[in-house]
Amino acid sequence: MLEVEGLDTAYGQSQVLFGMALKVGAGEVVTLMGRNGMGKTTTIRSIMGLTKPRSGSVRFEGREIAGLPSYAIAKLGLGLVPEGRQIFPNLSVRENLVATAGNRSDGPPRWNLDNVLEAFPRLSERARNMGNQLSGGEQQMLAIARALMTNPKLLLLDEATEGLAPLIRAEIWSILDKLKAEGQAILVVDKNIAALTRLADRHTMIEKGRVVWSGTSAELAADPEIAHRYLGV
Repeated sequence: MLEVEGLDTAYGQSQVLFGMALKVGAGEVVTLMGRNGMGKTTTIRSIMGLTKPRSGSVRFEGREIAGLPSYAIAKLGLGLVPEGRQIFPNLSVRENLVATAGNRSDGPPRWNLDNVLEAFPRLSERARNMGNQLSGGEQQMLAIARALMTNPKLLLLDEATEGLAPLIRAEIWSILDKLKAEGQAILVVDKNIAALTRLADRHTMIEKGRVVWSGTSAELAADPEIAHRYLGV
């Protein structure tokens, strides 16, 4: 579904990604992991067209999308849950969801307002509240729900549970479990090794903008030194 190869991205004269490569197949959950400042968010931004790569290839369902504007990439079926949530603070929960509604899947839409509010009971309870009246965890749920309202073929989550309380994190992992069971393809950035190993099919670890390890959850669980080497402080 998604193939990234040889991706180089820079901000001015400062190069961040060096030959970045990863793949996400239909129905797969794949993680992108690494310490802070290693290029995870830049990779997501490069895929989504928010930061233009210098070179390399980003193909979605066989189509080259590197260099396309971000709105065109989103229309192809990529749904982004950005770092920092970036919900609309002066719109209600309901308005945040309706504003992004669409169907970018190849079949009947799975997600509409009723289905999303059923999947996120906290949002249903606060449907009339403004975005800036929500807690951090509720805002993250809204960001996920907003992306689902586009009925994406591939969901990208940048820092899925960063800074959230344990109970909220557990709710979000439960939601991602259900999405995977329904066949939703997901690329997720996070640091929770235990949750990611349980949820994901494959993992890509980067250090200083380069891929340093990739493999399955079984391979990652079998060698704890990998996580210590590339994720430990």
